[in-house]
Amino acid sequence: MGRGKVQLKRIENKINRQVTFSKRRNGLLKKAHEISVLCDAEVAVIVFSPKGKLYEYATDSSMDKILERYERYSYAEKALISAESESEGNWCHEYRKLKAKIETIQKCHKHLMGEDLDSLNLKELQQLEQQLESSLKHIRSRKSHLMMESISELQKKERSLQEENKALQKELVERQKAARQQQQQQVQWDHQTQTQQAHQNQPQAQTSSSSSSFMMRDHQAHAPQNICYPPVTMGGEAVAAVPGQQGQLRIGGLPPWMLSHLNA
Repeated sequence: MGRGKVQLKRIENKINRQVTFSKRRNGLLKKAHEISVLCDAEVAVIVFSPKGKLYEYATDSSMDKILERYERYSYAEKALISAESESEGNWCHEYRKLKAKIETIQKCHKHLMGEDLDSLNLKELQQLEQQLESSLKHIRSRKSHLMMESISELQKKERSLQEENKALQKELVERQKAARQQQQQQVQWDHQTQTQQAHQNQPQAQTSSSSSSFMMRDHQAHAPQNICYPPVTMGGEAVAAVPGQQGQLRIGGLPPWMLSHLNA
């Protein structure tokens, strides 16, 4: 017959209670030793009897170390729990504060945009007006500063462009001067070439003119004077032969060499 289930309640009989305590205490200490050996765990068991007597078990008899470790972990866990609770409270407080700040900023923005002004009194409206005037002054000063900076930059660009233009004009003038000098040199060179050719051709012309004059004088010296020539017919008509000046025979006012061509 199996053992019946024990009802978990306080045993009223002192003797039975003492016997049950002794048995269960020994079983508990035995189980603690088994789990420490089998699982290589650090186990500490503390039991006080109803009469206040202490019974304990610790792995490797290091109860103090186990209790110290327990206190350290217990304190860290408590600190973590308290920190989490405090952080939750801080986050809630921070959320409420940021929400109120956002609402205030939105209200100020509406007031600056000219909305929801009915809830403002005269003093608040005057403060808002002063704030707007100071903001406008700041905006105008910033705008003027930016305009001055842009004007100065444009002036710098203008000066740089003028300098570049002057440099280009100077370069253009120099190129024009170089072109004119080159053209003048070409003209001088052509003139020198023509002069040299004229000097080279002058002795030949003098030689030819002197030879022609010499031949004319020789012909005149050997030409017969006062010779009567027979009449020459030209075109079926007789033409009188008339001696010309300087021994040249002229027929009807024509030289002899032309008549020979006509007779032929």
